[in-house]
Amino acid sequence: MKRLWVDANVLLRFLTGDPKDMAAKAAGLMLRAEQGEILLVVSPLTVAEVVWVLKSVYRYSLAEITEAVVPLLSADGVFVEERELLIRALDLARDKNVDFADAVLALQAARRDEAVCTFDVTDFKKLPASWTSPG
Repeated sequence: MKRLWVDANVLLRFLTGDPKDMAAKAAGLMLRAEQGEILLVVSPLTVAEVVWVLKSVYRYSLAEITEAVVPLLSADGVFVEERELLIRALDLARDKNVDFADAVLALQAARRDEAVCTFDVTDFKKLPASWTSPG
C-alpha cells in the first residue's frame, strides 16, 4: 500500500473546508485513505502545526480543536506517530487550558519519569510532569 506523509496544509483544508477547491481535493484524499487505497502518515510535528494554525489563524477554541482533530487522528487509513500521546495532549490542553506543545512535552517527560526545564511555571503546574526552572 502506498504511504503518503501528509502536510499540515492538506489536513487544514480538510478540517476547515477553506478554500473550497483545495478542501475538495483533501476530502478526496481522505476518502481514498478510508477506502484502503493509500495510508496517510501524520507526524507529531504536523499535528502541532495544525493545532497552532487552527488556534491562531482560525481562532478555534481548544475544545473545537480537540473535537475536530481527534477524529482525524483516529480515522481509518490514517497512521499517526505517537497517536495516543497526541490525543491525550489535546485533551490536557483543552481541560487544563494550556498550550498543546506544553502538554506534549509534559507527557513525553512524564512517561520517562524525567523533568521539564521551563520558565512557564503557570502551565506546567497544571500538567502531569515534574518541572524545574533554569538556573
